Amino acid sequence: MSAPSAALRPGWAERPASLAASPLTRVLAGTFAMAQAEVRKLRHDHLDIFTRSVQPLLWLFVFGTALQRTHALSIPGVEYRAYLAPGVMAQAALFISIFFGLAVIWERDVGQLQRLLATPLPRSAIVLGKAAGACVRALAQAIVLLIVIAITGIGIRWNVIDLLGAIVMLLLGTAAFTSASLVLASTVKKRERFMGIGQLVMMPLFFASSALYPLNILPTWLHVVARINPLTYEVQALRQLIDGVGAPHELLLDFAVVLGFFVVMATAATRAYPKAIL
Repeated sequence: MSAPSAALRPGWAERPASLAASPLTRVLAGTFAMAQAEVRKLRHDHLDIFTRSVQPLLWLFVFGTALQRTHALSIPGVEYRAYLAPGVMAQAALFISIFFGLAVIWERDVGQLQRLLATPLPRSAIVLGKAAGACVRALAQAIVLLIVIAITGIGIRWNVIDLLGAIVMLLLGTAAFTSASLVLASTVKKRERFMGIGQLVMMPLFFASSALYPLNILPTWLHVVARINPLTYEVQALRQLIDGVGAPHELLLDFAVVLGFFVVMATAATRAYPKAIL
């Protein structure tokens, strides 16, 4: 037997390239493929971008304008609408993330999820690909919001590095909450029930955070809740990068908390995802 033939294990030549690759390569390739599928959906649904962009604009220009003269919400040197913009941006992304799990329930109902789980794709690639799809939608909303802010002259910092950092934080938070939504979707079997639970989760996350108001005006119990709310740290980082509000040394903590939350939720979603077909 020749040396080359002896070196080959039986069936190796027929092994698919996707399986022969390293685990990390398979995860990255699978994530990219899943993200591409989500991007294609978005490209054929421009109305979705428009309708989802209306809600944060209403928060910014109706709610923000109505309360900008409230003394308790005034921040020295910062217009309230500029202060509100990072919170609105995070809230819009949160709305996308929390309800992204509905797609999992729909895919299970039509049999698409069963076929997807039967592929050689790693479960982590499926979860990360779904999260990447939500990130694309959140990024599109954020770009629309920033364009409107620029047109209307709301005074945020237009530093390129800071804006890129804000986008990174926004995408990281979106991926984390999307993973949490996938965990929820693996246990909830009906879309109507998921909608109710999603609202129950989203509203406390939003209002018990620093998205709308400074933490120092909150009562003690709500301040404690806000401090264990991961959305608070996402908003704090966005506000520091976009408005320059907050202590610079807290930025690293904000990124660490949101990144840790993402790792925990992505791991939980990877383990829970196959249960969605049961």
